[in-house]
Amino acid sequence: MNLAYIPSPPQGVWYLAGIPIRAYALCIVAGILVAVWLTKRRYVARGGNADVVMDAALVAVPAGIVGGRLYHVITDNDQYFCESCNPIDALKITNGGLGIWGAVALGVLMVWVMMKVKGLPIAPLADAAAPGIILAQAIGRLGNYFNQELYGAETTVPWGLKIFYRVNENGALAPLTGHSTGEVIAIVHPTFLYEMIWNVLVCVLLLWADKKFNLDRGKVFWLYVAGYTLGRFWIELMRTDHATLIYGLRVNTITSTVLFIISVACVMWLSKNRTKDNPSREAQIL
Repeated sequence: MNLAYIPSPPQGVWYLAGIPIRAYALCIVAGILVAVWLTKRRYVARGGNADVVMDAALVAVPAGIVGGRLYHVITDNDQYFCESCNPIDALKITNGGLGIWGAVALGVLMVWVMMKVKGLPIAPLADAAAPGIILAQAIGRLGNYFNQELYGAETTVPWGLKIFYRVNENGALAPLTGHSTGEVIAIVHPTFLYEMIWNVLVCVLLLWADKKFNLDRGKVFWLYVAGYTLGRFWIELMRTDHATLIYGLRVNTITSTVLFIISVACVMWLSKNRTKDNPSREAQIL
């Protein structure tokens, strides 16, 4: 066996005084904190108020969690609503399963409502937040690593990922909450890692493009959508985990294609139709 293979973590859950500490949740929280920090700096540089970012975070985070879970449950409903399924599992967010499409959609919608109430344009905030959002997605993908999920087909590449058997204290199979036995199930493509790297690259590209071309009016946000969906499209094609299929295609492949087309069209339209609805950008952008 190739010693260069990446080992999966022996477990994804630790217990502190009987309370489960889940790596998946910790990664999501870390991503949120980084996104808020970066968004605040960028929004202030655009002439905005840092308090607006904090208000937006208080609205977007719970909305994003609800939206992400709804998207996952709807698109993978056969995992929760079948004869042998327990519908209550649909509420168990800590077991994994948050669709980024639903998270961003509901999060943006609720922040848009908040900004309307405040009488502020959402485009400057969306542009400020875009790099932080995709960086948070990259950090969140580490949670999939600890959960041993979202991987691709078996492979012999040196960076292949070892997937271990995990069992609970009774010796029963427990992929999410158990501890590794050291027995390897398979060596697979770490598609979560591919997406993580892609997301970091898109984040760097957004920061560079924004500073280089002084982007505004939502163009950074739509470039984020275009960049992310472009990467998600080819990564989805590599995944072999369960997914809802439409005409033989994974639902996220179709979603990526549709959103990529929409986002590119939005960038082109915004580039041709300029207005002056954004705060000052005299300060240097990160």
